[in-house]
Amino acid sequence: MDEALTAFAHLARPFACIDLEALDWNIKMVNVQSKGKDIRIATKSIRSVELLQYIAERLDNHSGWMTFDCQETLFLLERGFTHILLGYPQMERESIELMIPYIAQGADITFMIDREEHWRLLHEIGLQHNIVLKVCIDVNVSTDFKWIYFGTQRSSLKQVEDVKSLLMKMKEFPNTEVIGIMGYEAQIAGVVDRPVIRWQQPLIQFLKKRSMTLIGQLRRDTVNQIKKACPSIQFVNGGGSGSIDFTVQAKEVTELTIGSAFYFPALFSRYKQLPFKPAASYALRVTRIPEDGIAVCHGGGYTASGAIGIDKAPVPFWPNNLYLLKNEGPGEVQTPLLDKDRILSVGDTVFFRHAKAGELCERFLKIHGRRGEKYVKAFKTYRGEGGCFI
Repeated sequence: MDEALTAFAHLARPFACIDLEALDWNIKMVNVQSKGKDIRIATKSIRSVELLQYIAERLDNHSGWMTFDCQETLFLLERGFTHILLGYPQMERESIELMIPYIAQGADITFMIDREEHWRLLHEIGLQHNIVLKVCIDVNVSTDFKWIYFGTQRSSLKQVEDVKSLLMKMKEFPNTEVIGIMGYEAQIAGVVDRPVIRWQQPLIQFLKKRSMTLIGQLRRDTVNQIKKACPSIQFVNGGGSGSIDFTVQAKEVTELTIGSAFYFPALFSRYKQLPFKPAASYALRVTRIPEDGIAVCHGGGYTASGAIGIDKAPVPFWPNNLYLLKNEGPGEVQTPLLDKDRILSVGDTVFFRHAKAGELCERFLKIHGRRGEKYVKAFKTYRGEGGCFI
Protein backbone atom coordinates (compact mmCIF):
# COMPACT_ATOMS: atom_id res chain seq x y z
CA MET A 1 0.00 0.00 0.00
CA ASP A 2 3.01 2.30 -0.15
CA GLU A 3 1.94 3.04 -3.73
CA ALA A 4 -1.50 4.02 -2.48
CA LEU A 5 -0.01 6.40 0.09
CA THR A 6 1.96 8.08 -2.68
CA ALA A 7 -0.98 8.27 -5.08
CA PHE A 8 -3.36 9.65 -2.47
CA ALA A 9 -0.94 11.80 -0.46
CA HIS A 10 -2.82 14.97 -1.44
CA LEU A 11 -6.23 13.77 -0.22
CA ALA A 12 -7.86 14.58 3.09
CA ARG A 13 -8.89 11.53 5.10
CA PRO A 14 -11.31 9.83 5.11
CA PHE A 15 -11.63 8.92 1.43
CA ALA A 16 -12.77 5.95 -0.62
CA CYS A 17 -10.46 4.62 -3.31
CA ILE A 18 -10.14 2.04 -6.03
CA ASP A 19 -7.11 0.28 -7.43
CA LEU A 20 -7.81 0.37 -11.18
CA GLU A 21 -5.24 -2.32 -11.90
CA ALA A 22 -7.08 -4.67 -9.53
CA LEU A 23 -10.42 -3.64 -11.05
CA ASP A 24 -9.11 -4.38 -14.55
CA TRP A 25 -7.93 -7.80 -13.35
CA ASN A 26 -11.35 -8.55 -11.88
CA ILE A 27 -13.08 -7.56 -15.12
CA LYS A 28 -10.70 -9.83 -17.01
CA MET A 29 -11.43 -12.73 -14.66
CA VAL A 30 -15.19 -12.23 -15.04
CA ASN A 31 -14.72 -12.39 -18.82
CA VAL A 32 -12.74 -15.62 -18.45
CA GLN A 33 -15.03 -17.27 -15.92
CA SER A 34 -18.29 -16.39 -17.68
CA LYS A 35 -17.23 -18.56 -20.65
CA GLY A 36 -19.17 -16.56 -23.19
CA LYS A 37 -22.40 -16.15 -21.27
CA ASP A 38 -23.86 -12.66 -21.09
CA ILE A 39 -23.09 -10.53 -18.04
CA ARG A 40 -25.67 -8.23 -16.44
CA ILE A 41 -24.03 -5.82 -14.00
CA ALA A 42 -25.61 -5.52 -10.53
CA THR A 43 -25.70 -1.77 -10.04
CA LYS A 44 -26.19 -1.99 -6.27
CA SER A 45 -22.67 -3.40 -5.99
CA ILE A 46 -21.07 -0.49 -7.88
CA ARG A 47 -23.21 2.64 -7.22
CA SER A 48 -21.18 4.91 -9.46
CA VAL A 49 -22.30 5.87 -12.96
CA GLU A 50 -18.74 6.40 -14.15
CA LEU A 51 -17.52 3.07 -12.79
CA LEU A 52 -20.55 1.23 -14.16
CA GLN A 53 -19.67 2.59 -17.59
CA TYR A 54 -15.99 1.79 -17.08
CA ILE A 55 -16.77 -1.85 -16.29
CA ALA A 56 -19.34 -2.28 -19.07
CA GLU A 57 -16.92 -1.01 -21.71
CA ARG A 58 -14.44 -3.73 -20.76
CA LEU A 59 -16.79 -6.70 -20.55
CA ASP A 60 -16.85 -9.05 -23.53
CA ASN A 61 -20.55 -9.86 -23.25
CA HIS A 62 -22.31 -7.07 -21.39
CA SER A 63 -26.09 -7.56 -21.69
CA GLY A 64 -27.39 -4.79 -19.43
CA TRP A 65 -27.99 -3.75 -15.84
CA MET A 66 -29.81 -5.11 -12.82
CA THR A 67 -31.08 -2.16 -10.79
CA PHE A 68 -32.58 -2.22 -7.30
CA ASP A 69 -35.23 0.52 -7.22
CA CYS A 70 -37.44 2.64 -9.48
CA GLN A 71 -35.78 5.89 -8.45
CA GLU A 72 -32.32 4.48 -9.11
CA THR A 73 -33.54 3.24 -12.50
CA LEU A 74 -34.84 6.70 -13.37
CA PHE A 75 -31.50 8.16 -12.28
CA LEU A 76 -29.73 5.85 -14.75
CA LEU A 77 -32.27 6.36 -17.53
CA GLU A 78 -31.66 10.09 -17.32
CA ARG A 79 -27.98 9.32 -17.96
CA GLY A 80 -28.60 7.21 -21.05
CA PHE A 81 -28.67 3.69 -19.56
CA THR A 82 -30.96 1.06 -21.07
CA HIS A 83 -31.37 -2.76 -21.10
CA ILE A 84 -32.40 -2.58 -17.46
CA LEU A 85 -33.84 -5.39 -15.37
CA LEU A 86 -35.37 -4.15 -12.12
CA GLY A 87 -34.14 -6.93 -9.87
CA TYR A 88 -36.88 -6.59 -7.25
CA PRO A 89 -40.69 -6.20 -7.46
CA GLN A 90 -41.87 -2.59 -7.44
CA MET A 91 -45.21 -1.44 -6.00
CA GLU A 92 -44.87 2.36 -6.17
CA ARG A 93 -47.26 3.28 -8.98
CA GLU A 94 -46.06 6.86 -9.40
CA SER A 95 -42.42 5.78 -9.63
CA ILE A 96 -43.21 3.14 -12.24
CA GLU A 97 -45.24 5.64 -14.26
CA LEU A 98 -42.29 8.03 -14.37
CA MET A 99 -40.50 5.43 -16.51
CA ILE A 100 -43.29 5.19 -19.10
CA PRO A 101 -41.99 8.06 -21.30
CA TYR A 102 -38.60 6.37 -21.51
CA ILE A 103 -40.19 3.04 -22.42
CA ALA A 104 -42.34 4.77 -25.06
CA GLN A 105 -39.15 6.19 -26.57
CA GLY A 106 -37.55 2.74 -26.77
CA ALA A 107 -35.82 2.19 -23.44
CA ASP A 108 -35.57 -1.52 -22.65
CA ILE A 109 -36.89 -1.97 -19.10
CA THR A 110 -38.08 -5.22 -17.56
CA PHE A 111 -39.97 -5.46 -14.26
CA MET A 112 -39.64 -8.31 -11.75
CA ILE A 113 -42.67 -10.22 -10.45
CA ASP A 114 -43.40 -13.27 -8.34
CA ARG A 115 -47.00 -12.59 -7.31
CA GLU A 116 -50.30 -11.70 -8.92
CA GLU A 117 -50.28 -8.31 -7.17
CA HIS A 118 -47.04 -7.32 -8.91
CA TRP A 119 -48.34 -8.45 -12.29
CA ARG A 120 -51.72 -6.77 -11.94
CA LEU A 121 -50.22 -3.39 -11.06
CA LEU A 122 -47.97 -3.48 -14.13
CA HIS A 123 -50.90 -4.47 -16.34
CA GLU A 124 -53.05 -1.64 -14.99
CA ILE A 125 -50.28 0.89 -15.64
CA GLY A 126 -49.69 -0.50 -19.11
CA LEU A 127 -53.42 -0.38 -19.87
CA GLN A 128 -53.70 3.18 -18.62
CA HIS A 129 -50.82 4.34 -20.81
CA ASN A 130 -51.59 2.09 -23.80
CA ILE A 131 -48.25 0.32 -23.57
CA VAL A 132 -47.04 -3.25 -23.01
CA LEU A 133 -44.63 -3.63 -20.09
CA LYS A 134 -41.95 -6.32 -20.06
CA VAL A 135 -41.94 -8.77 -17.16
CA CYS A 136 -39.42 -11.20 -15.63
CA ILE A 137 -40.62 -14.02 -13.36
CA ASP A 138 -38.49 -14.49 -10.23
CA VAL A 139 -38.32 -18.15 -9.21
CA ASN A 140 -37.17 -18.99 -5.68
CA VAL A 141 -34.55 -21.74 -6.03
CA SER A 142 -33.77 -21.91 -2.31
CA THR A 143 -33.63 -25.40 -0.83
CA ASP A 144 -35.94 -26.51 1.94
CA PHE A 145 -34.32 -29.51 3.60
CA LYS A 146 -37.25 -29.59 6.11
CA TRP A 147 -34.77 -29.57 8.99
CA ILE A 148 -33.23 -26.35 7.66
CA TYR A 149 -34.26 -23.78 5.06
CA PHE A 150 -31.18 -23.03 2.98
CA GLY A 151 -31.54 -19.86 0.93
CA THR A 152 -33.51 -16.62 0.99
CA GLN A 153 -37.12 -15.87 1.88
CA ARG A 154 -37.98 -13.68 -1.08
CA SER A 155 -39.87 -14.96 -4.11
CA SER A 156 -43.08 -16.85 -3.34
CA LEU A 157 -42.54 -19.16 -6.34
CA LYS A 158 -40.86 -22.05 -4.56
CA GLN A 159 -42.15 -24.99 -6.59
CA VAL A 160 -43.14 -25.73 -10.17
CA GLU A 161 -46.79 -25.81 -9.04
CA ASP A 162 -46.46 -22.25 -7.74
CA VAL A 163 -45.24 -21.16 -11.16
CA LYS A 164 -48.10 -22.98 -12.90
CA SER A 165 -50.65 -21.28 -10.65
CA LEU A 166 -49.22 -17.85 -11.41
CA LEU A 167 -49.09 -18.50 -15.16
CA MET A 168 -52.79 -19.37 -15.13
CA LYS A 169 -53.40 -15.68 -14.40
CA MET A 170 -51.43 -14.50 -17.43
CA LYS A 171 -54.47 -13.94 -19.69
CA GLU A 172 -55.73 -11.37 -17.19
CA PHE A 173 -52.71 -9.15 -17.90
CA PRO A 174 -52.56 -8.53 -21.67
CA ASN A 175 -50.68 -5.26 -21.26
CA THR A 176 -47.61 -7.16 -20.10
CA GLU A 177 -45.25 -9.59 -21.81
CA VAL A 178 -43.12 -12.18 -20.01
CA ILE A 179 -39.68 -12.00 -21.57
CA GLY A 180 -37.39 -13.13 -18.74
CA ILE A 181 -36.89 -15.63 -15.94
CA MET A 182 -34.63 -15.25 -12.92
CA GLY A 183 -33.49 -18.08 -10.68
CA TYR A 184 -30.90 -16.66 -8.29
CA GLU A 185 -29.10 -19.29 -6.22
CA ALA A 186 -28.51 -17.12 -3.16
CA GLN A 187 -27.52 -20.10 -1.01
CA ILE A 188 -24.48 -20.59 -3.27
CA ALA A 189 -23.68 -17.04 -4.36
CA GLY A 190 -24.48 -15.36 -1.05
CA VAL A 191 -23.22 -17.84 1.57
CA VAL A 192 -19.49 -17.80 2.31
CA ASP A 193 -17.45 -21.02 2.34
CA ARG A 194 -15.40 -20.00 5.38
CA PRO A 195 -17.75 -18.58 8.02
CA VAL A 196 -16.57 -16.75 11.13
CA ILE A 197 -17.85 -19.64 13.28
CA ARG A 198 -15.52 -22.38 12.09
CA TRP A 199 -17.63 -25.39 13.10
CA GLN A 200 -20.24 -24.24 10.57
CA GLN A 201 -17.87 -24.69 7.63
CA PRO A 202 -18.39 -28.43 6.98
CA LEU A 203 -22.16 -27.99 7.39
CA ILE A 204 -22.22 -25.16 4.85
CA GLN A 205 -20.12 -27.17 2.41
CA PHE A 206 -22.50 -30.11 2.76
CA LEU A 207 -25.57 -27.93 2.28
CA LYS A 208 -24.10 -26.19 -0.74
CA LYS A 209 -23.18 -29.46 -2.42
CA ARG A 210 -26.59 -31.01 -1.78
CA SER A 211 -28.36 -27.83 -2.83
CA MET A 212 -26.60 -27.56 -6.19
CA THR A 213 -28.31 -30.62 -7.61
CA LEU A 214 -31.72 -29.49 -6.40
CA ILE A 215 -31.24 -25.95 -7.71
CA GLY A 216 -30.43 -27.24 -11.18
CA GLN A 217 -33.46 -29.47 -11.36
CA LEU A 218 -35.91 -26.88 -10.03
CA ARG A 219 -34.60 -24.12 -12.29
CA ARG A 220 -34.70 -26.33 -15.38
CA ASP A 221 -38.23 -27.48 -14.61
CA THR A 222 -39.55 -23.99 -13.99
CA VAL A 223 -37.81 -22.57 -17.06
CA ASN A 224 -39.36 -25.28 -19.21
CA GLN A 225 -42.77 -24.62 -17.68
CA ILE A 226 -42.58 -20.88 -18.27
CA LYS A 227 -41.26 -21.24 -21.81
CA LYS A 228 -44.24 -23.42 -22.74
CA ALA A 229 -46.62 -20.65 -21.70
CA CYS A 230 -44.44 -17.72 -22.75
CA PRO A 231 -42.71 -18.26 -26.11
CA SER A 232 -41.26 -14.75 -26.05
CA ILE A 233 -38.66 -15.52 -23.34
CA GLN A 234 -35.45 -13.66 -24.18
CA PHE A 235 -33.23 -14.43 -21.20
CA VAL A 236 -32.81 -16.65 -18.15
CA ASN A 237 -30.87 -14.89 -15.41
CA GLY A 238 -28.96 -16.56 -12.61
CA GLY A 239 -25.91 -16.48 -10.45
CA GLY A 240 -23.86 -13.96 -8.56
CA SER A 241 -20.19 -13.25 -7.91
CA GLY A 242 -19.99 -16.10 -5.41
CA SER A 243 -21.40 -18.75 -7.76
CA ILE A 244 -19.95 -18.05 -11.21
CA ASP A 245 -18.31 -21.48 -11.54
CA PHE A 246 -21.57 -23.23 -10.71
CA THR A 247 -24.00 -21.06 -12.66
CA VAL A 248 -21.97 -20.90 -15.85
CA GLN A 249 -22.45 -24.66 -16.21
CA ALA A 250 -26.26 -24.36 -16.19
CA LYS A 251 -27.41 -24.74 -19.80
CA GLU A 252 -30.76 -23.09 -19.10
CA VAL A 253 -29.08 -19.89 -17.84
CA THR A 254 -28.29 -17.37 -20.59
CA GLU A 255 -26.85 -14.56 -18.45
CA LEU A 256 -25.13 -14.08 -15.11
CA THR A 257 -25.61 -11.14 -12.77
CA ILE A 258 -22.24 -9.97 -11.45
CA GLY A 259 -21.48 -7.04 -9.17
CA SER A 260 -19.36 -7.67 -6.08
CA ALA A 261 -16.60 -9.43 -8.04
CA PHE A 262 -15.51 -6.10 -9.51
CA TYR A 263 -14.77 -4.41 -6.15
CA PHE A 264 -14.13 -7.74 -4.34
CA PRO A 265 -14.98 -6.60 -0.79
CA ALA A 266 -13.85 -8.32 2.41
CA LEU A 267 -16.79 -10.71 2.73
CA PHE A 268 -15.86 -12.33 -0.58
CA SER A 269 -12.44 -13.29 0.72
CA ARG A 270 -14.35 -15.92 2.72
CA TYR A 271 -15.23 -17.79 -0.48
CA LYS A 272 -13.06 -20.55 -1.85
CA GLN A 273 -10.91 -20.05 -4.93
CA LEU A 274 -12.38 -16.83 -6.29
CA PRO A 275 -9.71 -15.42 -8.65
CA PHE A 276 -10.33 -11.76 -7.82
CA LYS A 277 -8.28 -9.04 -6.16
CA PRO A 278 -9.39 -6.44 -3.58
CA ALA A 279 -10.03 -3.26 -5.56
CA ALA A 280 -12.12 -0.92 -3.41
CA SER A 281 -11.18 0.33 0.04
CA TYR A 282 -11.29 3.40 2.24
CA ALA A 283 -8.73 5.26 4.30
CA LEU A 284 -8.93 6.81 7.77
CA ARG A 285 -6.47 8.97 9.70
CA VAL A 286 -5.13 7.98 13.12
CA THR A 287 -5.96 10.84 15.49
CA ARG A 288 -5.49 9.33 18.95
CA ILE A 289 -3.27 6.91 20.85
CA PRO A 290 -5.13 6.57 24.18
CA GLU A 291 -2.79 3.86 25.45
CA ASP A 292 -0.05 1.54 24.31
CA GLY A 293 -1.32 -0.78 21.58
CA ILE A 294 -4.53 1.18 20.89
CA ALA A 295 -4.95 3.60 17.98
CA VAL A 296 -8.10 5.56 17.16
CA CYS A 297 -9.02 6.51 13.59
CA HIS A 298 -11.31 9.41 12.70
CA GLY A 299 -14.26 7.98 10.77
CA GLY A 300 -15.83 4.54 10.53
CA GLY A 301 -19.15 2.96 11.30
CA TYR A 302 -19.40 1.40 7.87
CA THR A 303 -21.06 -1.86 8.89
CA ALA A 304 -22.64 -3.82 6.04
CA SER A 305 -26.22 -5.03 5.73
CA GLY A 306 -27.37 -8.59 6.37
CA ALA A 307 -27.58 -10.83 9.41
CA ILE A 308 -25.72 -9.15 12.27
CA GLY A 309 -22.26 -10.59 12.75
CA ILE A 310 -18.56 -9.75 12.84
CA ASP A 311 -18.28 -10.66 9.16
CA LYS A 312 -20.34 -7.55 8.32
CA ALA A 313 -17.78 -5.23 9.90
CA PRO A 314 -15.08 -3.52 7.83
CA VAL A 315 -11.63 -5.08 7.90
CA PRO A 316 -8.48 -3.02 8.55
CA PHE A 317 -5.96 -4.53 6.14
CA TRP A 318 -3.04 -2.11 6.05
CA PRO A 319 -0.83 -1.93 7.99
CA ASN A 320 -0.99 -5.59 9.05
CA ASN A 321 -2.05 -6.88 12.46
CA LEU A 322 -4.71 -4.30 13.17
CA TYR A 323 -8.02 -5.42 14.66
CA LEU A 324 -11.33 -3.90 15.66
CA LEU A 325 -11.97 -3.86 19.41
CA LYS A 326 -14.61 -6.42 20.41
CA ASN A 327 -16.34 -4.05 22.81
CA GLU A 328 -16.50 -1.12 20.39
CA GLY A 329 -16.24 -2.31 16.79
CA PRO A 330 -16.39 0.27 13.99
CA GLY A 331 -17.57 3.48 15.60
CA GLU A 332 -20.00 6.16 14.55
CA VAL A 333 -17.34 8.82 13.97
CA GLN A 334 -14.20 7.16 15.23
CA THR A 335 -12.84 3.64 15.02
CA PRO A 336 -10.50 2.33 17.74
CA LEU A 337 -8.09 -0.42 16.73
CA LEU A 338 -5.91 -2.93 18.50
CA ASP A 339 -2.40 -2.28 17.19
CA LYS A 340 -0.55 -5.44 18.16
CA ASP A 341 2.77 -4.39 16.66
CA ARG A 342 2.64 -0.84 18.08
CA ILE A 343 3.45 0.62 14.66
CA LEU A 344 0.84 3.36 14.37
CA SER A 345 1.40 7.00 15.24
CA VAL A 346 -0.92 9.99 15.27
CA GLY A 347 -1.28 11.16 11.68
CA ASP A 348 -0.80 7.75 10.07
CA THR A 349 -3.26 6.29 7.54
CA VAL A 350 -5.11 2.98 7.89
CA PHE A 351 -6.81 1.30 4.93
CA PHE A 352 -10.00 -0.72 5.39
CA ARG A 353 -11.99 -3.06 3.17
CA HIS A 354 -15.75 -2.77 3.44
CA ALA A 355 -17.54 -6.08 4.04
CA LYS A 356 -19.84 -5.62 1.02
CA ALA A 357 -19.34 -3.86 -2.28
CA GLY A 358 -21.53 -0.91 -3.26
CA GLU A 359 -22.67 0.04 0.23
CA LEU A 360 -19.35 1.82 0.73
CA CYS A 361 -20.44 4.37 -1.89
CA GLU A 362 -23.29 5.51 0.34
CA ARG A 363 -20.65 7.03 2.64
CA PHE A 364 -18.59 8.94 0.09
CA LEU A 365 -19.14 11.46 -2.72
CA LYS A 366 -16.22 10.14 -4.77
CA ILE A 367 -14.05 7.08 -5.22
CA HIS A 368 -10.47 8.08 -6.00
CA GLY A 369 -8.72 5.92 -8.58
CA ARG A 370 -5.06 5.04 -8.93
CA ARG A 371 -2.74 2.88 -11.01
CA GLY A 372 0.27 1.96 -8.93
CA GLU A 373 1.51 5.15 -7.31
CA LYS A 374 -0.11 7.38 -9.94
CA TYR A 375 -3.35 9.18 -9.12
CA VAL A 376 -5.80 8.83 -12.05
CA LYS A 377 -9.09 10.60 -11.24
CA ALA A 378 -12.07 10.77 -8.93
CA PHE A 379 -15.18 8.80 -9.88
CA LYS A 380 -18.42 10.26 -8.53
CA THR A 381 -20.65 7.91 -6.57
CA TYR A 382 -24.45 7.95 -6.77
CA ARG A 383 -24.35 10.08 -3.63
CA GLY A 384 -21.87 12.43 -5.26
CA GLU A 385 -24.38 13.02 -8.07
CA GLY A 386 -27.23 13.61 -5.63
CA GLY A 387 -28.59 10.06 -5.87
CA CYS A 388 -30.02 8.75 -2.61
CA PHE A 389 -32.12 5.60 -2.94
CA ILE A 390 -33.23 2.79 -0.66
